[in-house]
Formats: sequence, structure tokens, C-alpha cells
Amino acid sequence: MSTTKDYKDYVLNQLEIMDGITCKSMMGEYLLYYKDVLFGGIYDNRVLVKIVSSNDLYNLSRKIPYSGAKPMYLIDDLDNKELLKKIILDTCKSLPLKK
Repeated sequence: MSTTKDYKDYVLNQLEIMDGITCKSMMGEYLLYYKDVLFGGIYDNRVLVKIVSSNDLYNLSRKIPYSGAKPMYLIDDLDNKELLKKIILDTCKSLPLKK
């Protein structure tokens, strides 16, 4: 199942609290960047972020974004925009800029 446009739009609306968020389409799903740092994506109507030591403190559940992929952390509370922002900022602390 691919992510719906409505869900993608909802996620981007929730992320408007942050300047520098970009979203790129990839095979029916979406990659999410914060200031050129690829931190996660929208897969099957779920927001997933990369697993790094700086976001372990949130005790998020691990999910597989698609067959053959590494596990990622699921953010299931998108309504709490401040928490969403903190998770993304903490995730990006440990990730490199895109090439």
C-alpha cells in the first residue's frame, strides 16, 4: 500500500512548525528532510525516522518501512507538534547532510 496524498499533506501540515522541512516523492512513498538531512519518511501512511542514539530516549516502536529495509522508529503521535519537532531535531543531530 502506498501513502495517500491526504496523509502526506496532513504530515506536512503538522511539520509546518519547523522551517526547513522538505519532502521528496520516492516510488509511492516520501522521504523527509530537515535542512538537507534525510531523517525519515512517510511509508504506508506511517511516519518513520531513522534509528540513532540521539532519539533512543523517546522509546518509539521499531517498524520496517518496506520489505528488505532496516527498521526505523515509528512516530505515532503526530498531533503533539512540539514532541514531533523534538524527535526530529534529536534524530538529525546524529545524521549527515545529504550528498
